[in-house]
Amino acid sequence: MIVGVEESVVAVMLSMGLTSETVSRLSALWGKSAARNAGRMHLLLGHLLDTAAVAEVMWHSYLAPSLRWRLDEISGGRGREWFMWVCGIHDCGKATPAFQSVDAVEAARVIAAGLTWRRWPAGKRWRHDVAGGALLAPLLRDAWGRDAAGWVWPLVSGHHGAFPSAQSLTAPREQQGRGAGWAEVQRALVEVFTRSVGFESLEGACPRQPLRKAEQLALSGLIVMADWIASDALCFPGIADVADVSLAGARRRAEAGWSRLRLSGGWGQLPMPDSRLQPLERRFGVEPRASQVELVERAWEMPVPGLLVVEAPMGEGKTKAALAAAEVLAARFGLDGVFVAMPTQATSDPMYEQVLSWVRSFDPELESEVGLLHGKRRFNPRWRGIWEGSAVDGSDGCTGDVGDEYGAIDEDDEFGMVAPCCGVADRDGPPRWFLGSKRGLLTGFAVGTVDHLLYAATRTRHVMLRFAGLAGKVVIVDEVHAADVYMRQFLEEALRWLGQAGVPVVLLSATLPPQQRQSLVDAYISGATGRADVSEVVPVPAGYPCVTAAYAVDERPVVETSTRATAPWRAAFPMELAWLPDVTVDGAVVADAARQAVAGGGVALVIVNQVERAQRIYRTLLDRGFDGEVHLLHGRLCTAHRAERTERCLQRLGPGAGGGRPARMVVVATQLAEQSFDVDADVLITDLAPVDLLLQRIGRLHRHEGTRRPAAVCCPRVMVSGVAASPGGGPVFLPASKLIYGEWPLLRAAALVVEAAGPLTCEGDDASEAAEVRGGPHERGRRRGWSIPAQVPDLVARAYGDAEACPAAWADRVRVARETYLEEQEKRAAAAQEFVLTRPREWAAPTLAGLHCGGAYGVRAEEELDAVVRDGERSVEVVLVRRLPGGYAALDGSRLGVHGEAVQDDVVDRVLGGSVRLPARLTRDAEKDLAALPGWSAHPWLRYSSALVLEQDGWASLGEYRVGYDEVLGLLVTAASRPEGPRVGGDDV
Repeated sequence: MIVGVEESVVAVMLSMGLTSETVSRLSALWGKSAARNAGRMHLLLGHLLDTAAVAEVMWHSYLAPSLRWRLDEISGGRGREWFMWVCGIHDCGKATPAFQSVDAVEAARVIAAGLTWRRWPAGKRWRHDVAGGALLAPLLRDAWGRDAAGWVWPLVSGHHGAFPSAQSLTAPREQQGRGAGWAEVQRALVEVFTRSVGFESLEGACPRQPLRKAEQLALSGLIVMADWIASDALCFPGIADVADVSLAGARRRAEAGWSRLRLSGGWGQLPMPDSRLQPLERRFGVEPRASQVELVERAWEMPVPGLLVVEAPMGEGKTKAALAAAEVLAARFGLDGVFVAMPTQATSDPMYEQVLSWVRSFDPELESEVGLLHGKRRFNPRWRGIWEGSAVDGSDGCTGDVGDEYGAIDEDDEFGMVAPCCGVADRDGPPRWFLGSKRGLLTGFAVGTVDHLLYAATRTRHVMLRFAGLAGKVVIVDEVHAADVYMRQFLEEALRWLGQAGVPVVLLSATLPPQQRQSLVDAYISGATGRADVSEVVPVPAGYPCVTAAYAVDERPVVETSTRATAPWRAAFPMELAWLPDVTVDGAVVADAARQAVAGGGVALVIVNQVERAQRIYRTLLDRGFDGEVHLLHGRLCTAHRAERTERCLQRLGPGAGGGRPARMVVVATQLAEQSFDVDADVLITDLAPVDLLLQRIGRLHRHEGTRRPAAVCCPRVMVSGVAASPGGGPVFLPASKLIYGEWPLLRAAALVVEAAGPLTCEGDDASEAAEVRGGPHERGRRRGWSIPAQVPDLVARAYGDAEACPAAWADRVRVARETYLEEQEKRAAAAQEFVLTRPREWAAPTLAGLHCGGAYGVRAEEELDAVVRDGERSVEVVLVRRLPGGYAALDGSRLGVHGEAVQDDVVDRVLGGSVRLPARLTRDAEKDLAALPGWSAHPWLRYSSALVLEQDGWASLGEYRVGYDEVLGLLVTAASRPEGPRVGGDDV
């Protein structure tokens, strides 16, 4: 018998024939104590039904159609009720002595009802999430069978962020519940709840088939989301009388709470485009290029969700084509949003603008559903404009503690944190709830650093919440080649899980080595087929640009690629290459070459591999009276200065510069200008880098159509520095370049440049050569140069292929460098395995049980996660402040309180605008000696920031170093024994 939803759960209990004793005991079990729930105790059955009701609202207003279809499929058409059931049952483990005894006041009612317990030895308390698995597993085995029970109980045991193993379910009897009374009330709780949400019995809730493991992970994240929303005491005040608990009441509370939070999903069910190219022509108003058409056509032709790998020249319009393909994929396969992953924070901001414009073309109101996911979003004026009045108080959506353990929300929380606030949105404002830690990917649309995708492939707490934010979306990863061997372990792991979850992925690159293309395809296909170590050979593309499609039909892998050459949007053009030998830190040779290169007008872009070198080149240009604009851009600028300078360069040299383009200008930068920096330079001077990155730098050269250039720079020209010839033959590299990239990739790159620019020569070997290197006209006609973009695939393939590319005279050096490089690559790949979500040889496991055994799931802070997914020496970000008599000031001079207090929002912004990342060699001393100012303790943005206080002479002591900041040059570091001078920059970029 199923009782009407308006009836109290008491009526459900009576209809089941439960004894009055069992009814009394069930009615006493508490789920939220008054002490931790805004002063009002909430019954356990009330919280279970609240969570189920939130799940029902999510079903109608949040879940992607693809997820609803899949849940309907596995439940025999009862996906909504089953989703409610699996979300609500999550806290059944609270019906145990271990939990009920935690609060003495609430425990008194339970004891009075006849549920008692003995004292147990001191030790680790039995957690209710694990207790829930121990309670539910045998009940489900009896009602459903071993297989169905085996994949469902981990969803309950994992709702606090980590999945235990089956062996860990061995419960201490005193804490789990000893005797018939506890067993009866636990069974009754599950049955009463099951009938309350619409099933006639526990047997009737049995799923017909299992979800794939990746789908289980996404479902687990949705359970956590429903639990967090239902745990907010403001939206769901406690109910202490069981007669007031009903599904109907829970539904009213859930609807009101959802509305109050202004939560929503993305598109919902997106209608099919009217024509195959409408997503390009209508959304972007462009005449589709051939490469864009091919990508969109592939999105139409794939029979199931899959992977699309797009390789096309810089400036080809890959991003617009990817967004258009995402619309097609979403409409065809029931996806309701997009996540666009970018390599850096700096590249995320312009992409955010583009995605905002694109989303508005569907519905202007969707603008507030677009999240920007990186640590400096507060300084993005567009994001601030949309969220103004909602998050500018610095709380980022929450008024409570903004630590990284949201969801550890009740009395058995091992970290002692308070319940997370939901962040009630202002009327007509955006949903602040999504601003909380780990929630960003749950927005309908998101743009952010690729780290957020990589986080979803780490064995860390609440990884399921991050993955749930990817399921139901189309995932686009730009500049995919930028991931090094360490990061690729997480990227490939993410592709395996996304492939199994049926999430379409679009990968974009201009310079993707064939081996990387193969490994990325293999990873996705492994997930799509559900088999480990699958390798399906990727056919050689017919040309460049090209698109590779990979998917699985009935667990059979299919990989297709371009079978005919597609012409790029502009014809290949010759790129003149010349050597500019220089391995000095001061870079005077580079400064002179830049000045000469634009003597007749034009723009020179200088990209070097070391901050100190960039600073010195900039200073030399100024000291020698360069007649034109000079700009300096690097990673040791404070946040405010870096943003201002980047914006200024884009305004002067971007696609909309027009008549604002300067007559004569030099931009000196580090790798920040390497990719997704949409400027157009006339001449490029660059330190040698691996070939794919060198080509990325060349992509900033003669980039935009219609740019008017002086006659002297009408042909694109590249000068390669950061290298010199040794008297014994072979190149000598800038030490910083060897440290960053390793010697072997640099040797391969040097060999390929030699083919185009001629041999490196020692000073005095060839006077005409030296003249030409410095920009002179002699003998340029004998150079072959490179044809860009036609040669890009071949150059990248040769740089990373097995065939020898270096001159025979370098053979011994190349052999040693290659062995060293490959050994280092293997070590870095192995190091990632400690943190990768799936342990080796466990990919094929059918359930989530034990997923978090071992590994790094104890990682708590976002900064620690950065270290997990990005290899290399740790570095620390600090906030620079100035000491004044009787107080402090922000870096820009804004006065703070005696203890550093910054009350007003605009002052907080100015304080944080002084954030800068220190060189890695200062990390140990910074972590040991620096902390937040005393006046920052109450501010959620400042309390976790480390202040580096510059004394009144402008310098601070840190270990063996003195650190200062120059308004133009940026961070300055000198040994403490040296005078404050031009020992500037740092040991990394």
